[in-house]
Amino acid sequence: MIQFTRTDASHPDFKALVKALDTYLAVVDGDDHAFYHQYNHIDAIKYALVAYENERAIACGAIKAFSDEAMEVKRMYTAPECRGKGVASKLLRELEAWAAELGYSKCVLETGKRQVKAIGLYHKNHYQIIPNYGQYIGVENSVCFEKKIG
Repeated sequence: MIQFTRTDASHPDFKALVKALDTYLAVVDGDDHAFYHQYNHIDAIKYALVAYENERAIACGAIKAFSDEAMEVKRMYTAPECRGKGVASKLLRELEAWAAELGYSKCVLETGKRQVKAIGLYHKNHYQIIPNYGQYIGVENSVCFEKKIG
C-alpha cells in the first residue's frame, strides 16, 4: 500500500528522490538541462510530498505558489522500478488535494516535450495544454499544462 508524507524540501527522502530526478533529467534533457535546472532549486519549496511503499521512499512531488489562484506542480518523480503502477497519478491527486486545501483553484506545470511519459500522465489526469508561461515562454522544448481543482 502506498502512503504519503506531507513535508517540505528539507526532508531527506525528498532530497534523495530529487537528486535521482536531476540525474535522470540530465540525460533526457541533454544540452537543455542547465537551462531547466536553474528553475528547479528546491530550497523555496514549502509543500513537498513523498510516497512510500513498505517504508521505502519511491516517489515525490511538490507544489509552490504560482499566483493567487494557482499552485505550480514541481519535482514529480517515481523510481524507475515503481513506474507503471499508478503511483504518479495518486501522487498528483494528493498534490491537487493539498493545493485545494490551501485555497487554490488550479494547478499549473511545465514539462519537457522529451518527457513523453510525463505528458501522458498529465493528459490522463485531465490537464490541458496552455500557452507556455513565465520563463518557459518561447522555449520550444517546454509544454505547459493547467487543471482546475477543488
